[in-house]
Amino acid sequence: MKINYLFRHPSPVFHSIEEQFFAMQKELPKGIEYKNIFAKKHSKGLFKRLFITFQLAFNQGDINHITGDIHFVTLFLKKKKTILTVHDINSVLKGNGLKYKILRFFWFIMPFARVKYITVISDFTKKQILDEFKVNPKKIIVIPDCVSPEIKFSEKKFNKEKPNILQIGTKPNKNLPNLITALEDISCQLTIIGKLTKEQIQLLQKCNIDYENKYNLDYSEIIDAYKKADIVTFVSTYEGFGVPILEAQATGRVVITSNFSPMKDVAGAGALLVNPQSVESIRKGIMRIISNEELRNKITGAGQKNVRKYSAKNVAVKYAELYRKILPK
Repeated sequence: MKINYLFRHPSPVFHSIEEQFFAMQKELPKGIEYKNIFAKKHSKGLFKRLFITFQLAFNQGDINHITGDIHFVTLFLKKKKTILTVHDINSVLKGNGLKYKILRFFWFIMPFARVKYITVISDFTKKQILDEFKVNPKKIIVIPDCVSPEIKFSEKKFNKEKPNILQIGTKPNKNLPNLITALEDISCQLTIIGKLTKEQIQLLQKCNIDYENKYNLDYSEIIDAYKKADIVTFVSTYEGFGVPILEAQATGRVVITSNFSPMKDVAGAGALLVNPQSVESIRKGIMRIISNEELRNKITGAGQKNVRKYSAKNVAVKYAELYRKILPK
């Protein structure tokens, strides 16, 4: 059995999908060979997207697995041998007009009809798809993201005088303005991974936050950021899954995340849950973590147990089972 994994064009900024599949592939059972094929052009504009679609049509395996983002390439792939992984559908939940309708058709409606199975990374995303599109529920398989084996437990003494708070992501759904506002007058060092907007920088300055901003990092640098952190915040208003929760738990860091699905489901008992829409809730959560050593130990201990469910090996087994449904022995 040979699986051709179809990836978007490589990017120095966006590489979470790639890291997920690279980690999982190393754990695939014997008898499953694979090849990674990357789009030769960025997914921008009609002609580049047509080029990608034809390129990948001429690079099919026993099974074609579209790993995400470039959903539209299903057009010329063999339907009965193609799997599409959907990470979230946030792009079609809001909007109107012609551009919105085109996105909806070529990234979701058409691809959903042109594949054998759709894999999603959470029950939350599956529910959203079923609410938004006409798809047979049996066609959608939930296989979660995994935590990379590269991330290992790293002991660190908690700095309660001035904790290093790590924030992953700066997009609107990452809820950075509420976090910044919540941190006003709290002694801390805020480390933000992701390019900041002018408005975000102005808010950081207004709230007098001691911060460090990093972006365009490779994965080893992100791992290093987890090791240096005392607290990892992930108070998003929307996510398809929430891998940083698992990465923080695997490193042994205290996690503060949203009491929204799927974040609360991914975190299990290994995080302090707050209302992301309430600055006061976020602030109280941070203060509780800083002041309560027993709570910190309880959360990190539960996080270490929780993350075992999301090992690359467990996720690889689930994918292997799905591949064998398409190509039985």
